[in-house]
Amino acid sequence: MKTLVNILLASLLVVVASSLAYGAGGGGVVAVDPTNHFDSKGKMPSKFTVELQNGLRKTLPFEDKRDFEENKRGFIAAPEYKQIMADAGHVAWDMGSYAWLLDGKDFDSVHPSLQRQAILNMAYGLYEVLPDRIYQVRGYDLANISFIKGKTGWIIFDPLTAKETAAAALKFINEKLGERPVVAVVYSHSHADHFGGVRGVVEEADVRSGKVKIIAPIGFMDHAVAENVYAGNAMSRRLFYQYGVLLPRSPFGHVDQSIGKNTAAGNLGLIPPNVIIEDRIEEMTVDGIRMIFQNTPGTEAPAEMNTYFPDMKAFWAAENITGTIHNIYTLRGALVRDALEWSKQVNVALYMFGQEAEVMFASHSWPRWGNDRVQEVMRGQRDMYAHLNNQVLHLANQGVTINQVHNVYEVPESQQENWYARGYHGSFEHNSRAVINRYLGYWDGNPTTLIPLSPEDSAPLYVEMMGGAKPIIAKGKELYSQGKYRHAQEILNKLVYAEPKNQEAKDLLADNFEQIGFQQESPSVRNSFLAAAYELRNGIPEGASPKTGGPDLVRAMTTDLFLDFLGIRMDAKKAEGMAFKINLMTPDNDEKFVVEMSNGALTNIMGFQADDADLTITINRADLETVMMGAVRFDDQITNGKAKLKGNRDVYEQLKTTLVQFELGFELMPGTKEPDEPEAGNPFEAENPHIPE
Repeated sequence: MKTLVNILLASLLVVVASSLAYGAGGGGVVAVDPTNHFDSKGKMPSKFTVELQNGLRKTLPFEDKRDFEENKRGFIAAPEYKQIMADAGHVAWDMGSYAWLLDGKDFDSVHPSLQRQAILNMAYGLYEVLPDRIYQVRGYDLANISFIKGKTGWIIFDPLTAKETAAAALKFINEKLGERPVVAVVYSHSHADHFGGVRGVVEEADVRSGKVKIIAPIGFMDHAVAENVYAGNAMSRRLFYQYGVLLPRSPFGHVDQSIGKNTAAGNLGLIPPNVIIEDRIEEMTVDGIRMIFQNTPGTEAPAEMNTYFPDMKAFWAAENITGTIHNIYTLRGALVRDALEWSKQVNVALYMFGQEAEVMFASHSWPRWGNDRVQEVMRGQRDMYAHLNNQVLHLANQGVTINQVHNVYEVPESQQENWYARGYHGSFEHNSRAVINRYLGYWDGNPTTLIPLSPEDSAPLYVEMMGGAKPIIAKGKELYSQGKYRHAQEILNKLVYAEPKNQEAKDLLADNFEQIGFQQESPSVRNSFLAAAYELRNGIPEGASPKTGGPDLVRAMTTDLFLDFLGIRMDAKKAEGMAFKINLMTPDNDEKFVVEMSNGALTNIMGFQADDADLTITINRADLETVMMGAVRFDDQITNGKAKLKGNRDVYEQLKTTLVQFELGFELMPGTKEPDEPEAGNPFEAENPHIPE
């Protein structure tokens, strides 16, 4: 089981275990022989996959070496490839596990464009962006950590995911350039790989006293915690596919994550900002450094901001402009982003700052130097997001549906030679479907698909009409031998749903998934196919990610958000016939709520108390937090007098019976796991009384 803390952290990309392979448990990286498949049931690239990769090597614009030149420009130093250890004793970070990428070999199991991106993301160490002004430490986490040299100290932009990797980066730059205090931290946006390492670079007491500024865009705290809570368990499970969490680092497994190698698996923290950028454009001077902030809500994150340094002619693009076209829809699950708004905000940056900027750097990838190059990349990505939005809607308005558009939409020829316009993080296949989903939803307009049967109900009908398993497997093998992997998956997927214990069918479907994965340019899509192939062959792997992070995110979660999550954990069938009202009061922060069970729904409203409440619960918010984090049980808080119940305690006991524990390892592909009966939960408690180290 996962604690609520772990569910939150996992859904915020913190469970990604940078040091794990299938079956590797919590310790170190399994050594990789790049010539051998890690899976005993796995297949080598087929002749069709090899032909495809060889064709791409001849047609892609590999002669354009500018990214490699920019990627190594300003290099100062790198430590030896050593593991960064987490406080809990496991490996938090290990770039050396990808060293095989630097052997100079072309791998037929990796799309050539993805292999190129993976090599670029091997940059590791300290880099100078502007002499004696701006520096970056790259290759210590999924994101970059950037250092601006102020009059007296460092201003840090985006302190990575984990305390351990951020602390190592700060130590390294101080060793090479001279020790300086950290005077300010800027959170560019509300994703965990851009704030989680803050405790590795500053002390919370210095932030509270005002000695150190932490600057963030408006809405940061709400979105940093809330974006993934409601569907957090489902997002965490899906993340295992998108991020290839348990895939070995191998030419046949995880090779890259497009915006960086992987995510560090250390302690994630969150210190609330003490300076909020509220206006669309806002100027501020910190430690002698003049900065102009551009709030860009609704782009890569719901709370995000770019920054311009007018005295240096340097533009910080946050995660709005990187070395890839980003996700409009992220496969782990999240609200669909607005490609048009993204394009418009890049356009604002282009016209406000890009006309004079001489360098553009960001929280991922590498900087771009020279005004012509800065404008080229800004304009190219602006146009790509606009084209994606506008042309998908153009097709939709001509009748192309969500189930067709990924096979119809085409990147314009003028962008196909631009490496910065390629869909590594957000493939154009899943992004184009996302645009339609944003505007028109999931239905394609055909009534057949409006209320379809569930796959496990429809599949037996298809299998019966196709004559059973034997001809389907025969046809599947024929299609596989012809390299028609997507055709093969169409029929084999039906068979696996109809006969989830048919291992021959699952293995054959896995073979097709694997070849499709090898051919993908997007690591998120690649990882998803390869992870599904592994689970079909071997079942859901044992072993979980190392415990990551502390209680900061749970502390930051508002009480009403936590009560909302209780409503999601409640099984409505178990609540049938229940009706009651609970007044909840947290005196230390003067909050009050009405929690009501009615018609199979658990709702809450802040700022009210019910005159006819069946039960009143009084507990300080500080004491509730320890329960939310799993440090103590709510019943223990009642026993020790920290939680007081007045009225009908049976209501509390009733509520306990309706809550279930979410199991992280639920089945995504049929036949990979025996179903578990959900366990009963407990109100106001985390899902397992354990706090990660």
